[in-house]
Amino acid sequence: MNKEESESSSQSAQPPRLALVIPCYNEEDALKQTAVVLEGKVEGLRSEGLIAEDSIIIYVDDGSHDATWQEIVALHGKDPTTSHGIRLAHNKGHQNAVYAGLMKALSVGVDAAVSMDADLQDDPDAIDEMVSRYRQGCEIVYGVRNNRQTDSAFKRGTAHCFYRLMNWMGTETIPDHADFRLMGKRSLQALSRYHEVNLFLRGIVPSLGFKTSEVFYRRSKRVAGKSKYPLKKMIALAVDGLTSFSVKPLSFITGLGCLFTVVGIVMLIYTLVSVATGHAVAGWGSIMCSVWILGGVNLMGMGVLGEYIGRIYMEVKGRPRYIVEEEV
Repeated sequence: MNKEESESSSQSAQPPRLALVIPCYNEEDALKQTAVVLEGKVEGLRSEGLIAEDSIIIYVDDGSHDATWQEIVALHGKDPTTSHGIRLAHNKGHQNAVYAGLMKALSVGVDAAVSMDADLQDDPDAIDEMVSRYRQGCEIVYGVRNNRQTDSAFKRGTAHCFYRLMNWMGTETIPDHADFRLMGKRSLQALSRYHEVNLFLRGIVPSLGFKTSEVFYRRSKRVAGKSKYPLKKMIALAVDGLTSFSVKPLSFITGLGCLFTVVGIVMLIYTLVSVATGHAVAGWGSIMCSVWILGGVNLMGMGVLGEYIGRIYMEVKGRPRYIVEEEV
């Protein structure tokens, strides 16, 4: 039996030590309800023998401006064995907060970690099936929404367009999956080798390989507070995903440039023929349209190049993704 088979066998032989990783940003109100639900879920899984007694919850405060960290400290004071927390020195974004929690879970020696948001829109009851799939040998288990009834029509439409666009660009993503997933120790170790600053976990995790599975769940409304992903952040996340995994936008600009070059040659031939046959007419409108179109294409091309160059700039500086200010 090789090492991989031995580890897979041990997954089903004994309950895994599980960590729930909960990124939090200004979730003071939500945490009061979320902690009760999650602590109950962990205790239920323990009593059923699905997870080890020393399983934990790791709350990650992503530089909140409210009393989120004080809530986490209070939770730790009530149950130091189960509730743990790390506080980032500055707001670094949802993806970095999730990554920080997963790496903390890996460092304390868990067998698997489940990442989910603090608003309880992800169904905690789906964790039971995730753990079951893990014990059956799945290294990564994705939580996939089976409906988007809680989303607005605009958000549903843009989300579906986003997944189609990412797949068309060659980025492997799981439709209707955000960051609610279980990852085993081997996949966490593989993830720890990714050092890029522009994190897009929804694209990185599927690229790791390993045996995967999907658990479908019904997405609920937020228990408190408001969404931390407005349109601006959704667009930024989409741009991160595109530029981190695909160079097709550059190829698209190249193709567009070739097309307009061909059109320009055709128009040049047409102009020369018109002059030679005496049918040349002052074409102020067509000239202005050409100037605006070509100017727009040039600016768009420079913008796409700028996005890639900007991300190269961020990567080569080698700055840390985040700095942990405090831990409990």
